[in-house]
Amino acid sequence: MRRTIMASLANRLALPDLSLLPDERLTPDRLRIELLSGLTVALALVPEAVAFAFVAGVHPLVGLYAAFLVGLITALIGGRPGMISGATGALAVVMVALVAEHGVEYLFATVVLMGILQIVAGVMQWGKFIRLVPHPVMLGFVNGLAIVIFLAQLGQFKVPGTTEATGHGPGGGEWLSGMQLYTMLGLVALTMAIIWVMPRLTRVVPAPLAGIGVVAGLVIALGLDVPRVGDMASIRGGLPPFHIPAVPLSWETLEIILPYAVILAAIGLIESLLTLNLVGEITGKRGGASQECVAQGVANTVTGFFGGMGGCAMIGQSMINVKSGGRTRVAGIAAALFLLVFILFAAPVIELIPLAALVGVMFMVVIGTFAWNSLTILRKVPLTDAFVILLVTAVTVMEDLAVAVVVGVIVSALAYAWNNARRIHAKTHDTPEGARVYQVQGPLFFGSAEGFVEMFDIARDPGLVIVDFADSRVVDQSALQAIEAVAAKYQAAGKRIELRHLSRDCHKLLKKAGHLMVDSDDDPDYALAVDYGVRTGILAGH
Repeated sequence: MRRTIMASLANRLALPDLSLLPDERLTPDRLRIELLSGLTVALALVPEAVAFAFVAGVHPLVGLYAAFLVGLITALIGGRPGMISGATGALAVVMVALVAEHGVEYLFATVVLMGILQIVAGVMQWGKFIRLVPHPVMLGFVNGLAIVIFLAQLGQFKVPGTTEATGHGPGGGEWLSGMQLYTMLGLVALTMAIIWVMPRLTRVVPAPLAGIGVVAGLVIALGLDVPRVGDMASIRGGLPPFHIPAVPLSWETLEIILPYAVILAAIGLIESLLTLNLVGEITGKRGGASQECVAQGVANTVTGFFGGMGGCAMIGQSMINVKSGGRTRVAGIAAALFLLVFILFAAPVIELIPLAALVGVMFMVVIGTFAWNSLTILRKVPLTDAFVILLVTAVTVMEDLAVAVVVGVIVSALAYAWNNARRIHAKTHDTPEGARVYQVQGPLFFGSAEGFVEMFDIARDPGLVIVDFADSRVVDQSALQAIEAVAAKYQAAGKRIELRHLSRDCHKLLKKAGHLMVDSDDDPDYALAVDYGVRTGILAGH
């Protein structure tokens, strides 16, 4: 009853549904699963946030604060319960140039502006355009991101380097060798084995958490010499302080941060919305794209004022969460709060956790994320779709996710346009009265306009030609121009042409050929993709 009232109020006030578990009660058993899933995610977030902070060239706490704040806010008001957000590598690689040239304060200002742009995108409901991403692009995105996650873990097999800020750093030195390498590999394999076996024995504890706990206990008890979280950097700190970015409020500042903010906002939203779709397929949920845009924007705006590097949805941690049983907002909230507890109180304990355990968890995420079925369907799907899958995968690995998705969508759109352009043709027959009828088949748009014009044999056609569009659809301005070009050629040849079964839009927009159209009750009714300025010009006779 209470949830029904809350949902009703949310709909009436146009607010997001903040119910923690809309489909079932939050029982003690469910709460236990959500909290343990959140703890597992928090443990996996620590090395990721630290590593991405190093990539961006900022202090580890800047990454940890971002993981906490972005994770908490998106868990509270995001569009998909079960998603995990935080500092990500896709954003970090863009930030590094800004930090190196202008300093960290400009980064904080950029994150604030990035969040504002994302809020605008959510309010304008631009998130719905994620529906235009074809399935082959989604497969390439998933495969590419799985490979990126795998490659990112290889850095943990190196001796930690050093940085001026902390005296530590991510795996930046030489590769591990000898017994230390063999021990690391053995512990990774053990973690993966525990995660694979655990669900077959019991589901009381999430398998990734069990793997981390067993391997960490083994390493600590035996005093094994393997890299640990503390070797990357100390995670000890206080509450994130409120801090207005110390940058001049000037046009010059805006010129510096705006390009970065636009790129970061686009990358963050694309990765978040694709992750939203992926989590939705697993959990059986739909919708929430615009709400997720607003949530990401609010999270980044707040984070910029609290010394964080910003972030977006994290597919790896989201997969850990849903595979561990997390289905509600409780898991995401718990993950963020556990991370804060680590920073404030439990840093000495968390820093003892071997990186091998966390690497093993992420390797299992890679195995579970990669769309293995795509390897078999490559030979069964159309060649264009197979090419798009491979292209998006490669560009994701070599460049970044945003570029890969844009490239994939463009290639898919061009392939679609080309395939439709080849569909235009006409069936012809002569009537008893001696007229020739062209029954146009297929869509008429910019891609097929030239083929449409070439279908007609103006020199050999009789004195009356009927062009029937009952089985076609006129799509855009190029199509209208093609129709008028054909009509003009027949008129120049001294022959009469009639245009039948065109929509009311065509009747209004066709200027020169308008008087050639035959109006009937069975004319179709559809809108044309014609710019208003162009439409006005045609109607005015310009």
